[in-house]
Amino acid sequence: MNVSPLVGRPGAVQQEDGVVAVHYGDPLREQRLLSEDAGLVDRSDRDVVAIPGADRLTWLHSLTSQHLDRLADASGSEALVLSPNGHVEHHLVIADLAGTTWADTEPGAGAALVEFLQKMRFLLRVEPARVTEQWAVLSLVGPKAVDALTAAGLPAPASDYGVLALESGFVRRMPPIGDGTAAVYDLVVPRADIEAVADRLGVPLAGIQAYEALRVEARRPRFGVDSDHRTIPNELPWLRTAVHLDKGCYRGQETVARVHNLGRPPRRLVLLHLDGVSEVLAEPGTPVLAGTREVGRVGSVIRHHELGVIALALVKQSVAMDAALTVAGSTASIDPDDAPADPDDTLTSARERVKAVRSATIGR
Repeated sequence: MNVSPLVGRPGAVQQEDGVVAVHYGDPLREQRLLSEDAGLVDRSDRDVVAIPGADRLTWLHSLTSQHLDRLADASGSEALVLSPNGHVEHHLVIADLAGTTWADTEPGAGAALVEFLQKMRFLLRVEPARVTEQWAVLSLVGPKAVDALTAAGLPAPASDYGVLALESGFVRRMPPIGDGTAAVYDLVVPRADIEAVADRLGVPLAGIQAYEALRVEARRPRFGVDSDHRTIPNELPWLRTAVHLDKGCYRGQETVARVHNLGRPPRRLVLLHLDGVSEVLAEPGTPVLAGTREVGRVGSVIRHHELGVIALALVKQSVAMDAALTVAGSTASIDPDDAPADPDDTLTSARERVKAVRSATIGR
């Protein structure tokens, strides 16, 4: 295991069976730090994959949900690998720089991703490899994150998914988290340089728990936590960030296009507010109940410094906004901002046409 050297810093409480710090003594204070100032989050447990080779972008374009064949140098994106039936198998955060495409993904997911990529190489000029032993992800987070980069003499990309080179590695700007004011800059650096980079930035450390709280507030899902084996992109914000709806054929595209054009997905992602009565937070996969009926599952569950106990959940489309819900005995309610969008006239018309076709077919 690549246990991070930052778990040796004062106050660090190491993740159980993990390699990074959950917090550095005061998780709620660390959340406020990321919300109001700037802090460095050790995310070096993420798997990192490097893909050099002249054919890398057209190859990845054909394998993923994202339009990548013309991805500009020093830019990034998000992408999904789908099953033939359109279920999410991998979520990748991508950066292309100087002839190599970098992809970081969930802890422990890198080996399966590389195995899949190796099977799909054929005779193309690509060399995918898991490089987690050599490279690590650190995230500088907060409204004043750009000031910290400037003070350290490091570059700051001006727009989301922009990428700029470091002396070794790169910095990539990601969409903000929290209430939308906490900027995120991922620094992918040599693992041997983790402590040196942290010292150079000179901002306080914040544990992964603080980052997770702001991520949940922003409704940014994690693969394998907020998704399950049935998840399709249409159920999550990944339809906006990791899917290009106008690109050509790729594995699973038919499901994505059909659900997008002709009907609502079976589930939707919502933010739940829990009463917080229990000291033990529900585990990912815990059922969401309406009375005795199971209507969904929770993913990430966290204590937020302002919102209390919150969770991301996939719930059935039929669940009403005012439904009385419970999760592991705790009362839960859907955040008012997560009301489903009303279908526009075009979509309504398309659904009526499909219903008519089905009715005619059934009547034969």
